Amino acid sequence: MKWLDEYSPTAIADLVRQVVPQLSDLPIVTRELVNKDEPMWWSSSAVLGGRYVAKFAWSRPAALRLAHEVAVLDALSRQPAVPYLPKVVASSTDPLLLVTELVPGTSLFEIVDAIDRDEAGRQLAHFLVELHRAGDRLGEVQPAALQPATTDTLRARIGKWILPEQLPTVLRWCDWADEVLATPRPHVLVHADLHGGNQVWHGGELRAIVDFETAGTAEPEYDLRAFPGTGPGVELVTATMHHYRELTGNPLDTARMMAWHLRTALSDILWRTEAGTPLADHRTPPSWINDLTTRFNALGL
Repeated sequence: MKWLDEYSPTAIADLVRQVVPQLSDLPIVTRELVNKDEPMWWSSSAVLGGRYVAKFAWSRPAALRLAHEVAVLDALSRQPAVPYLPKVVASSTDPLLLVTELVPGTSLFEIVDAIDRDEAGRQLAHFLVELHRAGDRLGEVQPAALQPATTDTLRARIGKWILPEQLPTVLRWCDWADEVLATPRPHVLVHADLHGGNQVWHGGELRAIVDFETAGTAEPEYDLRAFPGTGPGVELVTATMHHYRELTGNPLDTARMMAWHLRTALSDILWRTEAGTPLADHRTPPSWINDLTTRFNALGL
């Protein structure tokens, strides 16, 4: 496997020329880089001619993740294909490049307030059911790499960022999550990072699920860990779980889903505030704790 030596327009253009020469004359628009000082995240994408997305890497850790995504998409696109995958135009590991068609649309975050959450949940459940059934196509797969902070880490460090009167509740939640997740459940293939920004929607129609770099094995509820925070309310997650049960006959466990959501939300608070980065919606950690309380109550937990 060979990845870029550097991040530069010239290097990217040369990579495209090697792997997919028929697209090499298209203009290349790159993204603004983040995590410039951390090789773990030295990967990015560029838009080719307004029609295609090219993903590449310039460090070994980032290259391994992208090569994993190439393998996952290759396996999942075989017939019968998992629905809502991006269409792969070209892929290579020597040199490393993944090119997919650019799907017009917006993220779920941008339109979730305006769409029918039950219909959105039906579409998401369709994707999840087929993905969770497809693990045997990949052979041996590692556990999902994108794990939230442990409850021990959260207990030790979250108190600095929330109100003192909120800490007993958060500690009680961590104890509860430990109890809920203490008994392991069978694992399936999961996307592992299925937040609204990795979903492309047009109106009320799901067009594509993207970014399979961290796909791996976990329990099914793990894939819904971002859904309770994708508002308004908890309608989207309850609709998705309802349609998942209708399609499979197997209900998802609300408590396990919420235990993963709790750890995910608290992890976001922790790493963002410690890094000096605003929370995703630019509100405060105490506000997020209040949101968690509202979600627990809405789900009857």
